[in-house]
Amino acid sequence: MTAIASGIADTTTRLVGWIAGGLLVALFMVVVPASQAFAHAALIKTDPADGAVLAQAPARFSLTFSEPVSPLVLTLVKPDGTPVALTDFRLTDQTVEIDNRQTLKSGTHVLSWRVISADGHPVGGSILFSIGAPSEPPAVSEAVDWPLRSAIWIGKILLYAGLFLGIGGAFALAWLAADGRDGQRFVIAAILCGLAAAPLSLGFQGLDALGAPLSHLAQPVIWRTGLGTSFGWTVLIALIALGLGLLSLAGPRVLARPFALAGLAGVGAALAASGHASAAEPQWLTRPMVFLHGVGIAFWAGALVPLGLALKRRTAGAVAFLHRFSSAILPVVAVLAVAGIVLAVIQVQTPSALVGTAYGRLLLTKLALLVFLFTLAAVNRWRLTALAEAGATEVQRRLTRSISVEVLIVLAVFGVAAGWRFTPPPRALAIAAAQPVSVHIHALQAMADLSITPGHAGPVAASMIIMTGDFGPLDAKEVTLVLSKPDSGIEPMKRASTKPGDGSWRVDNLVIPVPGRWTVRIDILVSDFQIVKIEAPVDIRP
Repeated sequence: MTAIASGIADTTTRLVGWIAGGLLVALFMVVVPASQAFAHAALIKTDPADGAVLAQAPARFSLTFSEPVSPLVLTLVKPDGTPVALTDFRLTDQTVEIDNRQTLKSGTHVLSWRVISADGHPVGGSILFSIGAPSEPPAVSEAVDWPLRSAIWIGKILLYAGLFLGIGGAFALAWLAADGRDGQRFVIAAILCGLAAAPLSLGFQGLDALGAPLSHLAQPVIWRTGLGTSFGWTVLIALIALGLGLLSLAGPRVLARPFALAGLAGVGAALAASGHASAAEPQWLTRPMVFLHGVGIAFWAGALVPLGLALKRRTAGAVAFLHRFSSAILPVVAVLAVAGIVLAVIQVQTPSALVGTAYGRLLLTKLALLVFLFTLAAVNRWRLTALAEAGATEVQRRLTRSISVEVLIVLAVFGVAAGWRFTPPPRALAIAAAQPVSVHIHALQAMADLSITPGHAGPVAASMIIMTGDFGPLDAKEVTLVLSKPDSGIEPMKRASTKPGDGSWRVDNLVIPVPGRWTVRIDILVSDFQIVKIEAPVDIRP
């Protein structure tokens, strides 16, 4: 018997070592900076150029990217808003050549594209060009696919149930419960929900990335695309964690604790692998905070149902279960709260964003639910727990009912948190607002790369790289930037530029008063007797 026990112990030690090693690898992959991932393909050249005005319809279009791509959806939207699918295309190295067999009338058209780059990430965009003369650009509707959005939201909730109620419940049964049987069926059902929701959520991710409807779920490209995103890591780690949680319940009792502990760590690793919070900078802080936040939620939420059932059934180990949980929950809630506050501050940044953005309003809703949950938990901890441990039957009933309310609040929190999938955080909106807008202006005699930073209305700075029409160097004597917006009654604003010595021309202390489509013109003094003027539209964000 001693030899058998020793063998079991050795086996357990090796399994724990393997699990720990696997988790370390997973955590390493999670905290690898996003800059080390493959880059997305970028559109570097189009024919016709964005904003071009053509005398007649082109026989073909071309899109040149920074790396090879595979087209998914190519659409031409006519001036009346009619979309036409473009299916006759060829791939030549990094260029997609599209034959145009349509009869195009005068006005502004939109060429919309969505492709998959070599790294598996989907990218898309649109360019405008006009035949004859510009007109009001056609409205390209971006209707919300409510069936897909609902499926994504439900999938998220079920995945949360598997991670928090399932794996967290398995941990509670292994480490806190006396016999490990109270609530076991519920925990298994929650884990099975997670095992079903994880791969489905991966497919939904692919559909959303490609803008495809639910009916395309079976297509291989959908699953390749979903797996190619950072959410693919979340699903893979979640499946491992869910499997470990199930093994802790179904496997030998001696392995229940190490498997449950590894599963609990997997919850944190899965959540830290993707999402708005984990992608925020600095990632050396945000990813560990997401990890701790996820582990804390799983510990707390996972124990509620098994504990409530143990108290309701008045099992022999119910009081011991309650004592262990109440002793451990205070430091867990403290870590959970600190991690949540840190992540909220990083994501929201300013108090006004709490009410001024959809993300902030969801956060306020979640905070209101958490205040109610914390208040209820505090009452349970300091007013009911001691009496329940002493054997007061009526108090145990009240505590059971209170735990049931806690579970309902937790489910409501899951629903609110799942809504964040569709709302960029204020941090990301601020970063996007700070990004420059760029335009390439090409003419026979000269061309320029213009960048306006930030790309929204207000104080900005403009930077220009001036070249000849064949991409050669152009030694200009003077460069003047001219901005106008006739539809808003804004006449040309002329600003002389300076040459800082890095090969560019700059205009500082420039103010763009209103957002919208502006006309930018660059006057290039080539010699004392020659001025080259090139212009193009540029869209300034609010």
